[in-house]
Amino acid sequence: MALSLRLHTLLSTTSRPNFSSNATLTPPNPSLSLFSSSSSLLPHHLPLRTSHSLTIKAASSPATVAEPKGIKINLVPTKPIEGQKTGTSGLRKKVKVFQQENYLANWIQALFDSLPPEDYKDGLLVLGGDGRYFNREAAQIIIKIAAGNGVGKILVGKEGILSTPAVSAVIRKRKANGGFIMSASHNPGGPDYDWGIKFNYSSGQPAPESITDKIYGNTLSISEIKIADIADVDLSSVGVINYGNFTVEVIDPVTDYLELMENVFDFQLIKNLLKLDFRFLFDAMHAVTGAYAKPIFVDKLGATPDSISNGVPLEDFGHGHPDPNLTYAKDLVDVLCSKNGPDFGAASDGDGDRNMILGKGFFVTPSDSVAIIAANAQEAIPYFQSGPKGLARSMPTSGALDRVAEKLKLPFFEVPTGWKFFGNLMDAGKLSICGEESFGTGSDHIREKDGIWAVLAWLSIIAYRNKDKKPGEKLVSVADVVKEHWATYGRNFFSRYDYEECASEGANKMINHLRELITRSKPGEKFGNYALKFADDFTYTDPVDGSVASKQGVRFVFTDGSRIIYRLSGTGSAGATIRIYIEQYEPDVSKHDEDAQVALKPLIDLALSVSKLKEFTGREKPTVIT
Repeated sequence: MALSLRLHTLLSTTSRPNFSSNATLTPPNPSLSLFSSSSSLLPHHLPLRTSHSLTIKAASSPATVAEPKGIKINLVPTKPIEGQKTGTSGLRKKVKVFQQENYLANWIQALFDSLPPEDYKDGLLVLGGDGRYFNREAAQIIIKIAAGNGVGKILVGKEGILSTPAVSAVIRKRKANGGFIMSASHNPGGPDYDWGIKFNYSSGQPAPESITDKIYGNTLSISEIKIADIADVDLSSVGVINYGNFTVEVIDPVTDYLELMENVFDFQLIKNLLKLDFRFLFDAMHAVTGAYAKPIFVDKLGATPDSISNGVPLEDFGHGHPDPNLTYAKDLVDVLCSKNGPDFGAASDGDGDRNMILGKGFFVTPSDSVAIIAANAQEAIPYFQSGPKGLARSMPTSGALDRVAEKLKLPFFEVPTGWKFFGNLMDAGKLSICGEESFGTGSDHIREKDGIWAVLAWLSIIAYRNKDKKPGEKLVSVADVVKEHWATYGRNFFSRYDYEECASEGANKMINHLRELITRSKPGEKFGNYALKFADDFTYTDPVDGSVASKQGVRFVFTDGSRIIYRLSGTGSAGATIRIYIEQYEPDVSKHDEDAQVALKPLIDLALSVSKLKEFTGREKPTVIT
C-alpha cells in the first residue's frame, strides 16, 4: 500500500496588508508579500499559506536507519524522473513540475549522491533564495534531506531569503562546504511560473559541469531518498535549532553581505555624493534586493526612503518579470527619461545578481558598464587600490572590456556564457573584474555576479568624479563618464535581440543551419558589405584545469571587427530562447552619439537574413531588444 511521507506542514491562507511603494514608480498589487514595508526588514512572523500538497511517496514502506545524530532517518524508495538535466544556472522548470511527487527530492538526493562524502558529511551548508513562490516549501524539503544525508549544520536566511550574491558571500565568510540557491533568477514567479535550484561549492561559485553531469546521471538511476524525521523549521526568527547533532541556524540575510560591501567600497565617499544635489532611484522589482536596498542605500548611505522603488519582495514579483532591462523595467526607464528625472537609476533582478544602470535620459549597456567599472576601479574603489589582476567577459559581450585590458596591460580572458567559467580564473588569482552582456557584472569579492555590487561600483565612480564638488555646482553625470570613456577607447555599438519561448524544434533547426553554414564559409567571403574574417562555433579551453566547453555560440566575425553571434539560452524553463548579438566598433568620436539601432541596422538585417529566423521560427519581432 502506498505510503506518503509529508515533508512539511501545509501552509494556510491568510490575508496580507496591501503594501504601497515608497517611490516614484507605481507598484503592482503586492498580493504575495514576504516582507512588511513598515518593519526594519522582516515581519516577526509570516502567516502560512495554502500550497500544493508536497509529498515524498514510496511504493513500499520506507526503511528506518539508526543514526548517531540522534534523529531518525527514513530511506524512502523512489523512481527516476525524466528531464532533470541541469542547465548553465541550475535546474529550472515550472513550479507545477517541481510540485510533482519526489521531483525536487530526487534532485536533491542525486546531488548528495554526486558529492564526495567529505564535501558534506558533518559539514556546513548554506540555504537561501529569492523569495519566489514555492521557496518556503522547498526549504523544508532541502533541510530534511540534508539532515538525512549526514550534514552537520545548515545556515538558512530568515524566511528562506538570501540573494544569490549573499549566498556566495556567506559560503566564503563562514567557510561552508557549499550552498543551495532557490531561484529561477530573472524569470517570472508564482504558481504558474518558474522555480529553480542550484548548488554552489565551497568557493561560493556554481558547481562545475563535472558535478552537474553526475547529478543528472544519478537522477536517472536514483532508487531511494534519505530524509530526516524532524519537524518543520520555523524560519521566521533568527536563531539556532538543534535536532540531535543536526543544527539549523536561521541568519539575518543582510548582515554578512553588508559587511563585505563596506570592506569593498568607500561608503563615506558615496554618502558625500548623496549629500549633494544628486538624486538616486533603485528599483528592486519586488524581488530579493528589496530586502537589501533599505539597509544599504537608506540606512547606511543616507539615501532618502523614496529612493527605493518596488522595494517589498513578493512571491510573484508583483505579477512582474524581474529582469532589469529596457523592456521589463520600463517604468524605471520612463522615470529616468522624464523631464525632472533623477540623476542615477538602477535595477536588479529576481535573485539580485543582475543589474541595469541608467543616467538621466541615458542607458548604459552592460558591455560598456563592466568596461567603465574596470577602467575606473583602481582610483574609485578601495578593494582594487592595487589594480585589478585581470579582466574577463563572456564571448557574446562586446569587446569594450578588451580595449581596457589592452590599455591597462592586464591579462584578458574570453569565456562561454555562464558565471561558473569566471570562477576558476578567480580562484587561480588571474581575474578581478568580469561581466556578461546579460546584465551581469561582478568581481572576485564573491563567485557570483552581483547586482548591488555593480550599483555601488557606479555610485563610487560618480562620487569619485564629484568628490571636490560643492553643493550647487554642476555634477559630472553618468552620460559624462560614459562619453569620456568612448572618447578614450572608442565605442562598441552593441545590441541583443531575444526571441523568447520559441518552439524548440524550429530553434534547433535554425542553429543547425548556421552550423552547416560556418563549415562552408571561407575568410574573405562577402556577407553583404562585410568581409568575413572567420566563422566558428565557439570552443573554450579553461586555462586553469584544461576542461573544454564546446558549441558555445555560432560566431561570424568580420574584418572590420563587427560580429554577429547566435545562441540558444539555457536559463528559461519553457521552450527555447534565441539570442542574436550584434556588435560594431566605432573609433570616430563624431559618430558616438548615434542611436545604436540606427548604427547597427545593416548588421541586424544581415543577421536576420543569414539565420533565416523567420523561416525557421515564424517569429517576426523579438520579445526584447537590448
